[in-house]
Amino acid sequence: MQEHLSPNCESRPEGCPIDVLVLHYTGMRTAGEALARMCDPASKVSAHYCIDEGGTIVRLVPEEMCAWHAGESYWRGFQNLNSRSIGIELANPGHEFGYVPFPQVQMTALILLASAIVRRHRIPKRNVVGHSDIAPSRKQDPGELFDWKRLAMAGIGLWPTPATGGDPEDVSMMMETYGYRVHEEGAVAAFQRHFRPGRVDGVADEETADLLAGLLDIAD
Repeated sequence: MQEHLSPNCESRPEGCPIDVLVLHYTGMRTAGEALARMCDPASKVSAHYCIDEGGTIVRLVPEEMCAWHAGESYWRGFQNLNSRSIGIELANPGHEFGYVPFPQVQMTALILLASAIVRRHRIPKRNVVGHSDIAPSRKQDPGELFDWKRLAMAGIGLWPTPATGGDPEDVSMMMETYGYRVHEEGAVAAFQRHFRPGRVDGVADEETADLLAGLLDIAD
């Protein structure tokens, strides 16, 4: 692991737990550009870690400090999640600059890092989220090409087996129970981007309801 400390951080509120892991893509053309931005005081953005396409992990902010990666956000009743989360950026050009799959070596490095983080802070699996999950009206990352299932198989986060007979009318209620701010624009699409990446249409259909019901069956 390399270290390139960013000035863009602050102390966490006293007594605030670290109980959320947020995954991002950088959305910039190169990892170098992303690191430069996260270390620029004028940008007012940062993350705790950044992993480049070759699997190199760079630590930017100590975990005990608050990094500025989540912005306006919501999960399970909590807002502005910087204070209680760890943020990991994955170098990827994102939807704006030519979104591509995440390389295997990058995913392997992420699994090693995230496994240690969730174990160290006892982060619930339900609280391993993407930026789009906590800010669906603003963000799409890490996006539909990110392999959430592989993470879940490594014990990081959840991946549901669909239930049967799900009712689309229950989608909002189930999403709220799981943790989403359901009335925010793009919330259904954010859920699908995470748990049904093959079809992200924002429609609360029966398949979406079945996935949510299966997810709630295994949620911690």
